[in-house]
Amino acid sequence: MILRQACAADAEPLGGIMNEVIDHTTITFTTERKTVDGVRTDIMSRGPAFQVVEIQGVAAGYASYAPFRSGPGYARTMEHSIALAASARGSGVGRALMHALESEARKAGVHALWAGVSGENPAGRSFHAALGFVEIATLPEVGFKFDRWIDLVLMQKKL
Repeated sequence: MILRQACAADAEPLGGIMNEVIDHTTITFTTERKTVDGVRTDIMSRGPAFQVVEIQGVAAGYASYAPFRSGPGYARTMEHSIALAASARGSGVGRALMHALESEARKAGVHALWAGVSGENPAGRSFHAALGFVEIATLPEVGFKFDRWIDLVLMQKKL
């Protein structure tokens, strides 16, 4: 396992991971599939705010952050995203990725990281709680996917 900043070559495998989550889960509420070019643009625009785990020479997951909201008052508050290939889940890789991402966030002067976790993802809530994220609020029925309404749980970690 190698943790590193994502590069353009990671766009295709990470896009595949993202699209698997989009197509088959309510971990994300989006239904719009990612393109390789779109993922590459995200990677290149975020620099160290886009970390990847490489297993046997292939990107097997990522953790990234982006602004929580626009405007200068929110400049030190970020929302993060994390996704792993099915083969990498449950092995500690996600924790390692989050520790790497938090380290980069601290270097950048980030004060707080937010996670928006699907109410249908108890494993995601447990994962974040184990990393020190605290549940702040539940937004009832704000997501809609697979013909049903889904709650969003907001979790925060102060760095």
